[in-house]
Amino acid sequence: MGTPPQPDRIVRTICGSCHCECGVLAHVKDEKVVKIEGDPDHPQNRGMMCPKGMAATQLLYHPERLQYPLRRKAKRGEGAWERISWDDALDILASHYLRIREQYGPEAFVWGWGDGPRGGEIVLNRDLLESYGSPNVFHSDAHYCYQPVMIGNGLTFGTFITSEVGPDYQNSRCIFLWGGNPVHSHPTRLRDIMEAKAKGAKIIVVDPRFTDMAAKADMFLQVRPGTDDALGLGLLHIIINEELYDKEFVRDWCIGFEKLRERVRDYQPDRVADICRLSPDDVIEAARTYAVFKPASMHTRMGLQMSTNSVQTIRIASILTAITGNIDIPGGNLIRNHPKGFRSLTDLRTAHRVLREETENLRPGAKDYPLYYGAKAITFRDCHPPSVIKQVLTGRPYPIKGMSMVNDLLMCLENSRETLEALRSLDFFCQADFFMTPTAQYAADLVLPAATWLECDEICDVFYINFVSARQRVVEPVGECRDEKEIVCELSERIGVPFTTPVKTPEDYNNYRIEGMGVSFDDLRSRTCIMEPMQYKKYEQTGFNTPSGKVELYCALMAEYGYDPLPNYAENPESPVNSPELLSDYPLILITGGRHIAFYHSSNRQIPWLRELNPEPLLEIHPETAAELGIREGECVYIETPRMEGRVRLKADLTLSVASGVVHAPSHWWYPERNFSEGDLFESSINAILDNDPPYDPISGATPLRGRLCRVYPINSRESSGEFDATGEMVNGSILDISS
Repeated sequence: MGTPPQPDRIVRTICGSCHCECGVLAHVKDEKVVKIEGDPDHPQNRGMMCPKGMAATQLLYHPERLQYPLRRKAKRGEGAWERISWDDALDILASHYLRIREQYGPEAFVWGWGDGPRGGEIVLNRDLLESYGSPNVFHSDAHYCYQPVMIGNGLTFGTFITSEVGPDYQNSRCIFLWGGNPVHSHPTRLRDIMEAKAKGAKIIVVDPRFTDMAAKADMFLQVRPGTDDALGLGLLHIIINEELYDKEFVRDWCIGFEKLRERVRDYQPDRVADICRLSPDDVIEAARTYAVFKPASMHTRMGLQMSTNSVQTIRIASILTAITGNIDIPGGNLIRNHPKGFRSLTDLRTAHRVLREETENLRPGAKDYPLYYGAKAITFRDCHPPSVIKQVLTGRPYPIKGMSMVNDLLMCLENSRETLEALRSLDFFCQADFFMTPTAQYAADLVLPAATWLECDEICDVFYINFVSARQRVVEPVGECRDEKEIVCELSERIGVPFTTPVKTPEDYNNYRIEGMGVSFDDLRSRTCIMEPMQYKKYEQTGFNTPSGKVELYCALMAEYGYDPLPNYAENPESPVNSPELLSDYPLILITGGRHIAFYHSSNRQIPWLRELNPEPLLEIHPETAAELGIREGECVYIETPRMEGRVRLKADLTLSVASGVVHAPSHWWYPERNFSEGDLFESSINAILDNDPPYDPISGATPLRGRLCRVYPINSRESSGEFDATGEMVNGSILDISS
């Protein structure tokens, strides 16, 4: 092997391949990025990098990357496109914004995003849309991604601290990982966790799957899918009844403790263990370990957020954090303290601007879930995703006729066929992305080529605790790709709708966010980051950001809106307990969505290095369950669910990581390398057989993706389909040429 060429320059920037936002050193030779490595001086990652970031050059220079604006010239889905200029593309987009507002009213236009990390374009498009008169910002996972944590934390103590932002792992003596696997989802946090473990920290993992993180744990509780709320109430029962809680903190800073004590009285270890299929001794040990080994940090993630009781389950985790006194102390869950004068992404997204309350309450989902989507919502005030799709199709209570989105939507939402039908029924649909995704191919009228993170300037802060950084453009965009912030700024000018902030260009936006710090974006880009010294127990000076100023174990605001003000246990409606009549035909419990480090939702399946790590969708199934069903290792199987017609095809992975009677299917799967028909599009997409109908979580509208029922069977007929031969095996092995 020869010596690699020396770069002409090395540019310090921030990775945007997921929401960890790690520091990067980008090596540039002849104005091309030739190497990506971690920045050892950046506090987020301290030099480490995950595969997504290191493969960014394969995204940047991918031969199939969109490079020019495209206009559809035949029926949607026929794949007939013509290249147009940016002036024409922006004129088309602007004309539809103006036409739809004139014909149907501003609320008939929706802007949003599907998969993928997003920053300033979210803020600017929301700002533009509100000035335009529409309350309708929409993204694929608003009902079950981080927002249930934001509202569950927010209702309890007024801030967001139990997801990947908040836990001070490195200083913890006990780390409680609940429904998350940072090995794949937040690898920088994994490194912090393992450093704490090396110093003696106890690690507790609660998950239906024996994940990579569970393999490193001191305790693993393999809970029955969808029963985390019962487990949490059992943990509270033990901690309260054994008086392991922080009496001083509860006395001074909590309200509703005696009501909470009464609520958890009936959740004895034996009862909880029976509900959750656990050992009573393990439930007791987990409660004692978390309460006694202080300081302790709590990490909650998607496993708690995809049920019909997701917000209350997050409330339970929040209350556990509070009554043990682990809020805003070293080694506990920290409240952010960004640099003074900084306008954070969260601040800008939650800012209440120009719309009247009655307009805000036109938002799909606002009437049914007012604390989540209404005018007085305590989180981002986005639309309820299933409600948007159904309103597009029905036109009730008012029509939605236009939509502009960034990144793929179609492979991200449940009931993919209904989503496709809705998108195709729109008068106008515009998609900005890196590739011709399923959404763009089958639904778009206009496709815009977006710049990658290596081609943009941006302020980064959303998952940082006490610092901000600058993502700076490393190279000029390939072809005619553009920063999405630039696109929305030009759109604002064309439709004559100014932003509510003093911003006209992406440069204005970046400087606006940090002007209160007394620095410019040029100042910030010359530094690794600007960090604020960490302060603790900030609530002692300011109180908590709740109506009472204290931690609300009993939440009066929830009672005001008709919700249970105390956390409760509610079994998923479709489960072995609530739907025993289905078990003869659908005997297995299905969980979906376990992330792989190579992918970010539906993205990256075109990237050779990343696809090599995860070449095809595998259904995890216990060997005993497989034997009962006559399923062999590596055999292709069908999976069906009771509430949806159709089936999807996956390859069986016999593993002890799931319990007997439980199967796990990956989400967002599609095959970019196929010249597929619509039938092929959903062949292995679990979302194609998951409905998005009620019942939902009563507060967030979340759909239950962890704990539904299903059946699985081998493909006995061995029919041939696409890339599969007559034995049900993949014809080409890895199904993607990974030689490049």
